[in-house]
Amino acid sequence: MCDIAEILEAKKKYRFAEQLNGAALSISNNIAEGSGASSKKEFCRFLDYAHRSVFENANILHVLHLRKYISDEQLNFLLEELNKLARKINSFQKYLNKPE
Repeated sequence: MCDIAEILEAKKKYRFAEQLNGAALSISNNIAEGSGASSKKEFCRFLDYAHRSVFENANILHVLHLRKYISDEQLNFLLEELNKLARKINSFQKYLNKPE
């Protein structure tokens, strides 16, 4: 995501770059914040926020693609990476929710 944001900044599309950077950072920030939670339930809530941020990133990428700022290949590659990340977050949530 950062590479795309840098390209957008170079094209003076600062708002798109800012949104993409913010949404991407939100994923890791929520995971980090959740790791300090006092319970598994609370951690899962932060993982849910991170999961939602994955979809926010996908939406921003679709908008960028529609506006011709990224290619079909870039969109497809990044959406597949986001899909993998969403599945990993989902699997981690399931692991945390397993009865002990």
